[in-house]
Amino acid sequence: MSPEQPEKMYLPRSSESPQLHKIRHTASHVMAMAVQKLFPKAQVTIGPAIENGFYYDFDNPEPFTEKDLKAIQKEMVKIINRKLPVIREELNRPEATSRIQELNEPYKLEILEGIKEPITIYHLGEEWWDLCAGPHLENTSELNPKAIALESVAGAYWRGDETKAQLQRIYATAWETPEQLAEYKRRKEEAFRRDHRKLGKELGLFIFSDEVGPGLPLWTPKGTVLRSTLESFLQQEQLKRGYLPVVTPHIARVDLFKTSGHWQKYKEDMFPLMAEDELSAAAEQGFVLKPMNCPFHIQIYKSELRSYRELPMRLAEFGTVYRYEQSGELGGLTRVRGFTVDDSHLFVTPEQLDDEFLNVVDLILSVFKSLQLKNFKARLSFRDPASDKYIGSDEAWEKAQGAIRRAVEKLGMDHFEGIGEAAFYGPKLDFIFSDALEREWQLGTVQVDYNLPERFDLEYVAEDGTRKRPVMIHRAPFGSLERLIGILIEEYAGDFPLWLAPVQVRLLPVSDAQRDFTIEVAALMRSHGIRVEADTSNERLGKLIRNAEKDKIPVMAVIGAKEVESNSLSIRTRASGELGSIPIAEVVEKIVSAIAQYSNF
Repeated sequence: MSPEQPEKMYLPRSSESPQLHKIRHTASHVMAMAVQKLFPKAQVTIGPAIENGFYYDFDNPEPFTEKDLKAIQKEMVKIINRKLPVIREELNRPEATSRIQELNEPYKLEILEGIKEPITIYHLGEEWWDLCAGPHLENTSELNPKAIALESVAGAYWRGDETKAQLQRIYATAWETPEQLAEYKRRKEEAFRRDHRKLGKELGLFIFSDEVGPGLPLWTPKGTVLRSTLESFLQQEQLKRGYLPVVTPHIARVDLFKTSGHWQKYKEDMFPLMAEDELSAAAEQGFVLKPMNCPFHIQIYKSELRSYRELPMRLAEFGTVYRYEQSGELGGLTRVRGFTVDDSHLFVTPEQLDDEFLNVVDLILSVFKSLQLKNFKARLSFRDPASDKYIGSDEAWEKAQGAIRRAVEKLGMDHFEGIGEAAFYGPKLDFIFSDALEREWQLGTVQVDYNLPERFDLEYVAEDGTRKRPVMIHRAPFGSLERLIGILIEEYAGDFPLWLAPVQVRLLPVSDAQRDFTIEVAALMRSHGIRVEADTSNERLGKLIRNAEKDKIPVMAVIGAKEVESNSLSIRTRASGELGSIPIAEVVEKIVSAIAQYSNF
């Protein structure tokens, strides 16, 4: 299994039209022109249109401030109102080099080196131009100043290389109408409210530490309960379906990944167990932190000769893997350097492939249902025949892709093809989830693989006594625990369903007189497997309730003198509000039942 991580934490997809692309491209040039007009020493580098907006990187002696952004936006309005024509010009390399040298723009010279002829530049009137492939609007007057907003400034390394100059990146957004901009801002505010990095800190689920390193989350007790609950949930589902648990090491010899092909494809993304200044040819003879689990499961399969009677063999592991992601690409839990994959590898006969593939898809759909993830579609991630990044024969690829097609057709699943999205060793069925903010994430994935069994010379003894090659299915319903938890935090806005909540019940005694009774009730609930806290801080009841609401506790149980006398609890839930006084035994029974059914109380 080689799960991908999303490129970054992003806002809702804008379904960018060609016109919107032109607007953002042109607005980025207007912004760069405004910056150089106000800050003559600033040098421009690159300024692409991106999802929901655009950015430009500048090398400027002084950092840009919020006041500067306001001044730049005012200057942009002036440029737009001047109705400057946007003019495209083609140049040969010597002409382009000469023009750039006249401007004394070294970054542009470096960019020019990577551009093939014809070289195009775009002018704003007769005053400003930049290297660009376009397309653009025909005139700055086509931009609506009230539909453009400069948003923030961030640091960025030239060419994304930490050893090169640090630049200043101005992020901005542009739309066709002010109404679209207003809607974007509303959804951005909602994205901030749901941001798993913010909520994760507020709810005490995980932290990051500079002393540990970027992209390496530390899970608090509450966050660990959340992880463990998800793991236990999937382990129970897997046991029902005949999966066998395994555990494999965190490091392995490089040669293992050379055999699998991962070293040749992902060498730069692996963590060698050596200091950076020691990296050399010798590193290729040593050990690395594992970037994926499949070669390890293959070794378990290969440890003895298997019979067709043992197949299908389904090996499953929550295996932590490591990827050397660049620091600028990291984003909370959604893109990290160490993450845990709910990995399984099934070794099947060719005759078993279709049924086993369907069973895996059924498991993934069952997981999504329990997690209340409803908005998803299936992507058939196939190879691009024109690309040379894949391994294996055409015949193997056709067989694997055919198995996936048959499965989705039999299930009647809504699907689309993603040519070029396959893993280097096999095609995939990826489940693309659309969250509450209409952002898309890849979660569950199933991969059919004829190639790794060939590379590792895997065999089984067939019914007729001959040696045959098994087929592998790589599968991960969650994808990775870290990414899934980040997505769930945002999907639920931190308001987890009862069965998943780190703390399911909080007991709120009205006064210190009910303290002992409260502690007894807490012990009773724990004995039934309920995750319960007793708030004995002796605060006023109103504050206890507010604290529980802030912590998004699913069930609050108020305990006063009447509750002690009647052996009951006054129940208040986030899902249903006030439920009144209920006998303790009935409360426990209902909570246990709701947890078992993955529903709320």
